[in-house]
Amino acid sequence: VIRPEPCGVCGSRIRFGKTAIKCCQCQLLLHTKCQEQCPSLCTPRPHHHAWPREGVLADFAPSTPPLVPTLVVQCVTEVETRGLTETGLYRVPGTEQLVREWKRKLLRAGGALPALSSVTDIHVVCGVLKDFLRGLKEPLVTFSLHSAFLRAADIPDDAARDTALRHVVSKLPPANRDTLAFLMLHLLRVSHSPDCKMDVLNLSRVFGPTLVGHSSANPTPLAIMEDTPRQCKVVAHLLSLPPNFWRGFVGTEQENLVPM
Repeated sequence: VIRPEPCGVCGSRIRFGKTAIKCCQCQLLLHTKCQEQCPSLCTPRPHHHAWPREGVLADFAPSTPPLVPTLVVQCVTEVETRGLTETGLYRVPGTEQLVREWKRKLLRAGGALPALSSVTDIHVVCGVLKDFLRGLKEPLVTFSLHSAFLRAADIPDDAARDTALRHVVSKLPPANRDTLAFLMLHLLRVSHSPDCKMDVLNLSRVFGPTLVGHSSANPTPLAIMEDTPRQCKVVAHLLSLPPNFWRGFVGTEQENLVPM
């Protein structure tokens, strides 16, 4: 090391003259002793040095499938590593200033992310993930498919509803579909943790507005009022689909990147 830089795993500075390890793909730099704790996911650096401040999900996705942004994978990995014993995961807010600061830091890093293990409060990591998804130009459930998702969730017959939801999920842009699948598998794990006290209903209330949103960027007050309960219903029914359906999009390899 010639210029002292922070380790991408533990966050401590690697001092001048010390030996370090650098990934030739994503340029992640770390202490030799931190190699075992290195994040499993590695994506090549984007051509630009930083991600845009806003954009659609595909603007943040890697170039090879599964098309899940590194920021999403790293936040989920951190939450599942040390957050599944926290009560109110995703419901309890993190400190707003820290959430904004870390989101800005991760976007500026452009895919070669600083270590989230140095964030003491896991609710801040949850806040970064939610804030990233909320800040997209359109939600994961795209504007054009919004009404199709709402209609599918309204079908009273369970089997017919599941078939309709599977069909409309498959019509999402690949990055949106893969990221939705990755998040559904994560939220199912959260719902199965007794310590979190966040069942499917609680999670659907938190993530309905974030993942489903509205049919346009500027909804009317009436649309906001009408959409809110239906957004939650969509997420609850998506979480009722079998995990193997979602694994079909992200693959077993991607599944294994996140600790069980």
